Amino acid sequence: MKQPSSTHLSAAEGWLELGNHKEALNELKEIDPQLNTHPDVLEIHLRVSEMMEDWNSCVDIANTLTKSMPEKLSYWIRRSYALHKLKRTQEAYDQLKPSLDSFEGEWLPLYNLACYTCMLGNVNDARKLIEKAIELGGNAVRLRALDDDDLVRVWAGP
Repeated sequence: MKQPSSTHLSAAEGWLELGNHKEALNELKEIDPQLNTHPDVLEIHLRVSEMMEDWNSCVDIANTLTKSMPEKLSYWIRRSYALHKLKRTQEAYDQLKPSLDSFEGEWLPLYNLACYTCMLGNVNDARKLIEKAIELGGNAVRLRALDDDDLVRVWAGP
């Protein structure tokens, strides 16, 4: 990415680090419009949308990024999280589940699927998923899961 767009992108990232999504958005508007689909620009747009809790935009941007870079787990996770925030938890589950094939050794997709499964009312399947996530991620994942409101029913017993 050439100047001045690269400078505006860096400035937008800086504003985000300072927690100021409005100024970040102003910097993004200064970037050459032909670069709007550049992954680095989309990443900053996604972060701005997350800060603004604009979940519809998050879904759209994360969907684009997931299609263009399916090897990046964070986009799969962030898309499903945004879907869940939109009260589309079944869709969040359905969109994240295929990631298990590509990220077999990762605990995070299992963890998030366990949360969605539990919230959808299938506690037994949620329990199996969280057990696999803990097996992969260890004690830190167990502690996180024990404190997660989305998993309360998993720990409540049969």
